[in-house]
Amino acid sequence: MKIDRTLTAARLRAKVEALAALSAAKIRLLEKAWDPAAGAPVFTVAGTYTARGWTEWTQGFQFGSALLQFDLTGEAAFLEIGRRRTLAHMAPHLSHTGVHDHGFNNVSTYGNLRRLMLEGKAPRDPGLLAHLETALKVSGAVQAARWTPIPNGGFIYSFNGPHSLFADTIRSLRALALAYRLGHVLMGEADRRISLLERLVHHADATARFTVYYGEGRDAYDVRGRVAHESIFNCNDGAYRCPSSQQGFSPFTTWTRGLAWVVLGYPEELEFLETVDDAALAPFGGRDAVEARWLKAATATADFYIANSAADGIPYWDTGAPDLHRLGEGYLERPADPFNDWEPVDSSAAAIAAQGLLRLGRYLERHGRAADGATYWQAGLTVANALFDDPYLSRDAKHQGLILHSVYHRPNGWDHIPPGAKIPRGESSMWGDYHARELAVLLAREIRGEAWYAFFGPEEAAEKPAAVPEKPARGGKRQRR
Repeated sequence: MKIDRTLTAARLRAKVEALAALSAAKIRLLEKAWDPAAGAPVFTVAGTYTARGWTEWTQGFQFGSALLQFDLTGEAAFLEIGRRRTLAHMAPHLSHTGVHDHGFNNVSTYGNLRRLMLEGKAPRDPGLLAHLETALKVSGAVQAARWTPIPNGGFIYSFNGPHSLFADTIRSLRALALAYRLGHVLMGEADRRISLLERLVHHADATARFTVYYGEGRDAYDVRGRVAHESIFNCNDGAYRCPSSQQGFSPFTTWTRGLAWVVLGYPEELEFLETVDDAALAPFGGRDAVEARWLKAATATADFYIANSAADGIPYWDTGAPDLHRLGEGYLERPADPFNDWEPVDSSAAAIAAQGLLRLGRYLERHGRAADGATYWQAGLTVANALFDDPYLSRDAKHQGLILHSVYHRPNGWDHIPPGAKIPRGESSMWGDYHARELAVLLAREIRGEAWYAFFGPEEAAEKPAAVPEKPARGGKRQRR
């Protein structure tokens, strides 16, 4: 990536406003056409959103998009769409024990509704607020219950089963964070009170240790900042076995959307960590130690993203995709080309990573590392500058998507290849559109001088649980809140 150090958020105002206008039209178009009984929209085929029976992991992005649109423009109709659809359709996701997607589905809907109410943007309804907070408590606990223990920790396992740690799940830690801030715990056998903060920290630590590489000789392909989509464990003894990938080219290359989830996930959790008492972090080595572990992962992956994206900050779908060499020498020194004949770009990875780069930049600037922070901040603006423009903005009024050239599952061949093309292009995804809107909200608030957009909302709303030791389960380790 060639970082544009002249950009400011204010200089992107026109692009943010143009995206907001297009976004409003796309939400109305999909709201009119989509039948929720058909399942959740996942990605477009020839410009029309379609479902894909894997899991319903994108439904929260659909209804959450309307809530983000309300945040962007203040149009009450979008708040009503998001509120009504959430209350009518999202309850099954709260108690869904079979997925690792609670952050995607429930923080995007119940979490956004609560945040907007606490910020004073949405009308305050005490009854609805209580309902939202109960929902978020349930979601966080149910997600935390999907647990594989490993030596000195554990992780929330993916829908593949107890052996599987996904890079994606770093963003579902937001569900645990919200439930923890609301004073909730997971209740286990014999009324054992299981700390949601403990599970959050252990999962983030496992992701940093096994999912992220640091160029320290872990294997022959150990490059600093590289990310394995999936990490495989022996469920009998908790031992790590090998990297894997479901949606990337191989276990030893980096699927860029998996990378992007990590680039965004750690800065968000570092922001959350600022709201946690020092005493609550003592069992994990203390604040400085936890921050150091997560910052190491955040900066390594952000640096890898910057080094392995095209000049405009848009990445190709996998950094080791087999035909990248056919793009010609120096292909990363040019803007990404979504119309090439060899390997697709992934605009959704860019939408996710841009927000992570901005958050990391702000975090470092606020913690005495202004020069480093400025680099990541400008990198985030560089990505947004390209993403919120042609050829990525979907300006066709009949196309239901917002951001073009997103890729879902290249190995499975699920992505639409238009007539005359050799690779997927020209299509949108629900997660790409949602995260483009989320990026726009972050930038719009910066431009307007509004409060920083944080998933957990205003600090004064938190009900922090006390950091007290738990009674250990029979034969188990001591648990702490």
